[in-house]
Amino acid sequence: MSLPIKKNDHGLQFSVTIQPRASRNEIVGVHNDTLKIKLTAPPVEGAANKACLQLLGKVLGVAPSKLSIVNGASSRSKVIQVEGLDEARFREQLRPHLS
Repeated sequence: MSLPIKKNDHGLQFSVTIQPRASRNEIVGVHNDTLKIKLTAPPVEGAANKACLQLLGKVLGVAPSKLSIVNGASSRSKVIQVEGLDEARFREQLRPHLS
């Protein structure tokens, strides 16, 4: 299953669903057109949001400062913006983490 991506002037946007307080940080796969991510961080004081951006930065090979949450900062469902990455590179970097 493919993850829908929206392109804009600043880069790419995609949806994620976060499962906080998991046993490890990992990308689980694509479910219902959203990237499912498990995080060890709790959903308090932005800890899960920060962990989410750090994990995505590592996976995508970009600095966490190039990632931002544009919608859903206080929700499990979020929209993430990534700057400086084209769609082909995005999908290439993500592919090994999708089973």
